[in-house]
Amino acid sequence: MSKKLIPSQIEDQAKKLGVESAVLRAVIEVECKGSGFNADGTPVILFERHVMRQRLIANGHVMIADQMMIKRPDLCSKKAGGYGLYSAQHGRLNAAAQYHRASALESASWGIGQVMGYHWKVLGYESLQAFVNAMYKNEASQLEAMCRYIKVNGLVNALKNKDWKSFARGYNGVEYAKNSYNIKLANAYKKLS
Repeated sequence: MSKKLIPSQIEDQAKKLGVESAVLRAVIEVECKGSGFNADGTPVILFERHVMRQRLIANGHVMIADQMMIKRPDLCSKKAGGYGLYSAQHGRLNAAAQYHRASALESASWGIGQVMGYHWKVLGYESLQAFVNAMYKNEASQLEAMCRYIKVNGLVNALKNKDWKSFARGYNGVEYAKNSYNIKLANAYKKLS
């Protein structure tokens, strides 16, 4: 059975949200270049070292955060960035998991929607592991997580109205303009509609 999305799955999710399917396809294209899985079958992720520090602290592991910042600043830092190659992301995640598995899994963005792991509870997953399992299952499960995130964060109207700035701010944070996220979304939508 294929892990790839089929057009009807995107259309179904778009109907549930009340948006055009081209809008969802644009978000998918910009977030992960259209594929939720790497060639080896692992989900596309981006491990965020600054989030690792935040999650360790939030999970009550300040001492581990302090140790990691000294021993592995590439995996735990106050600063964002230092991502390295996309092909190295699962290795980085696995190395961080040696210090604290849950915090590491929460510190990666996952799948076609690049949804951060620490959102698992607010998105209605039974556990962090249930969220991760869904990210490994198929792109339809990854799209479901993305759509849950869009709903939970009140971004449906921004998509309906193609208000790319508001959507970009809500989906990627206040620094969305650094990467021209709103412009990339608008261009992807124009191409796909």
